[in-house]
Amino acid sequence: MRLPAVLFVAAALLSLAALKADGADDAIGQLLRTQDASANLPVAPPKPLPEQGPGLTIGSKPQGPLPVVMSARIGEHQDRTRLVIELSDPVNLRAFALANPDRVVIDMPEVSWRLGAPPRPSGFGPVKSYRYGQFRAGNSRMVIDLNSPVTVSDALVLPPSAGFGYRVVIDLFPTNRTKFDANAGWPADLKKRESDAEKLAALIAAQTPARGPGKKVIVLDPGHGGLDSGTVGVNGLMEKDLALAEGLKLARELRSRGYTVFMTRDSDTFIPLRQRVAIARADKADLFIALHADSNPDPATTGTSIYTLNDGRSDREASALARRENQSDVIAGVDLSGENNPVAPILINLAQRDTRNQSSEFATVALKNLARVTELLARSPHRSASLAVLVAPDVPAVLIELGYLSNSGDAAQMNADSWRTRVAGAIADSVDAQFAAHSQAAR
Repeated sequence: MRLPAVLFVAAALLSLAALKADGADDAIGQLLRTQDASANLPVAPPKPLPEQGPGLTIGSKPQGPLPVVMSARIGEHQDRTRLVIELSDPVNLRAFALANPDRVVIDMPEVSWRLGAPPRPSGFGPVKSYRYGQFRAGNSRMVIDLNSPVTVSDALVLPPSAGFGYRVVIDLFPTNRTKFDANAGWPADLKKRESDAEKLAALIAAQTPARGPGKKVIVLDPGHGGLDSGTVGVNGLMEKDLALAEGLKLARELRSRGYTVFMTRDSDTFIPLRQRVAIARADKADLFIALHADSNPDPATTGTSIYTLNDGRSDREASALARRENQSDVIAGVDLSGENNPVAPILINLAQRDTRNQSSEFATVALKNLARVTELLARSPHRSASLAVLVAPDVPAVLIELGYLSNSGDAAQMNADSWRTRVAGAIADSVDAQFAAHSQAAR
């Protein structure tokens, strides 16, 4: 039996104190007991969430106002963990479990998340972490990482009453590894839907508008997005928001200088890693610039750094960063089965020495220009790693770590518009220098 769709209420996990049963949870328990005193578990109707109202089909473009996720909570009991979520409208959801790592993916039509920034889960229960947001146009998704296997009860939907909207109740029970693994896996129809979406995205990317005469093409890649927030700063600044804001500012600056600029994303939407690379190649980019922000267990670590594709060697910190960034698709619940590992072509790409040399040349110039406007990482600001977004063999590419969100000073300045403007100018100056040098060399 597939895991019920309503598991996405774990998105609103509160702090450890909130994991204890509260009055609202007691009231729901009493309601369930009065509805069926002989039943151990609430039983869902055949269709827990009615198929009515706008924007109810996964993958379709919503019409009219989006359904709103208004609140959610979790109550931990001796024998179960009870999840309750409140919505403004009924929606059709799809949930399934995946193993290695253990997680639950919840697909749903696009919704408006009004949960604010709930505290991270305590980590003592079955839920380790979570993320939620837009996955594609018309489609939201949540991914929940598990500490331990669970069995999920059928969902019970409570109609609006007493000032509440639609409330969906579900209980999680501990289970063993064998039972969890037996129910884990990608639904065949969902795999087809994702495959069709990838093909459509590739077709759209291939329809590249004609570039102006002599214009160089720059592809900007703001990291993360949608349900993948990336690193969260000590000041609450999310990496996905910083990367997008800097990307939009840099795009405006480059276009004002006569470049043709494309962006892998210009809104808070998740883009799979391999699609980001495909966009750069389809647009026949002359340069690919990925924008990110770093984190480090040592809060004193600070400064901007630039990564280019390595030649098989990498220090420990660079390897750790590559592991984090290359997990973006897993974090978002992308089906990678049957797909080539995006880093696997690296050995082939090593033959593309000219591409790698151009990438390194740009990184060197960019660091000199950035040093005029911001602090650089003290040790080796030009680094190399096996980053998935840098593997295109025919597109010079760099990944700029704007600073460390784990450092209070870096996080504060990266949140300032004036700093972002200066950094965008320095990067644009570097683009000018890169192509001016190659233009002179070609003469």
